[in-house]
Amino acid sequence: MSLLHADATHASSPLFSTTLSLPDCDATGWVVVDSMVDGLAMGGTRMTQTVDATELAALARAMTHKLALVDLPIGGAKAGIRPNGPVRDREHLMRTFGRVTRPLLHGGVYLGCDQGTTHPDRDMFFAAAGYDIATRPGATRLNVDWAEFWRTMVDITGFGVATAALGAIRASGARTPQRVVLQGFGTVGRGVAQHLAAHGHQIVAVADILGTVEDPAGLPVDKLIACTSTDGTIDRSGLPTSVRVHDGDRAWLKVDTDVLVLAAGADAIDESVVSSVRAKIIVEGGNMSCTKPARRMLGEAGLTVLPDVVVNVGGAAVTGCIIAGVAPNGLNVPQMSAWLREWIASKINKNCELIQELSASGSAEPVAELLAQRNIAW
Repeated sequence: MSLLHADATHASSPLFSTTLSLPDCDATGWVVVDSMVDGLAMGGTRMTQTVDATELAALARAMTHKLALVDLPIGGAKAGIRPNGPVRDREHLMRTFGRVTRPLLHGGVYLGCDQGTTHPDRDMFFAAAGYDIATRPGATRLNVDWAEFWRTMVDITGFGVATAALGAIRASGARTPQRVVLQGFGTVGRGVAQHLAAHGHQIVAVADILGTVEDPAGLPVDKLIACTSTDGTIDRSGLPTSVRVHDGDRAWLKVDTDVLVLAAGADAIDESVVSSVRAKIIVEGGNMSCTKPARRMLGEAGLTVLPDVVVNVGGAAVTGCIIAGVAPNGLNVPQMSAWLREWIASKINKNCELIQELSASGSAEPVAELLAQRNIAW
């Protein structure tokens, strides 16, 4: 059975885009649905001062690609909230968003959290919408509520990104611990750091909104996380004296490293800085971390590039497996967590192997080839 809706095969425009009225919130909102499969679509809710329908359309298209590449029968979507100034009543905004999007949530468009929104935000707008993923017809039945279950999976996107990095390290033939630079230290970046450090690799530098912290001997990951706020900003005053602090948006490019994990905003690497990349393995842990031309140039330079739509899929895959009923019923929480992690790791590892094989054979657009096999435009 094909997993694709006919509307998912073209690349000209989303399936639909709607502007939301958010009464008394001094904010503008949108929901963009790129495609639907079997009446389902999903994506996160981004809240920034710059988000707009154009950005959301690109992100929704990326969700279509991510979900198709792990063979989940769900289309791609994305929501956005752009406040006109400081958010003075976050709870009111989230509950209003939930009430306004209620018809979409109950109609098959799942909206989770994304940059600028948190799991508690999502819980608030779900409650306002009267929406519970676990009661959706056809969904996998959980023996706890969704919010409680998700707390066991909060690191899952970082887990998936780390899985991809570990696979690329193995494929490179490396026999010694690898030096890793992380650009971005939010939920994803922290999860990547923990999993790579647990496998013996050295996190030698981490970048946040303030700059870059570096220790060539390896940063103490647990202590670093303890000094980091929920939004990914590191408190420099709590760091050991051995840690060097560098200012500048791209100071992380100057650090010698074997693996570079991009886990922050879009276009972290564009054409202007490709020649400055020192790592042999680049992992796009964030959305659209490299521009398409930059990704192509890195590949032409002989570097391994693992694209976002292949590796940044853990959170979406967990939710998708539950919504679409792909995960088995009857498992307790530890069993379900283990099943989902194994399923996600197998999908990411397989796709990363295919990407590397296609790249080695001379393909300039390996992701496009994988998507073409599923009748989806890149």
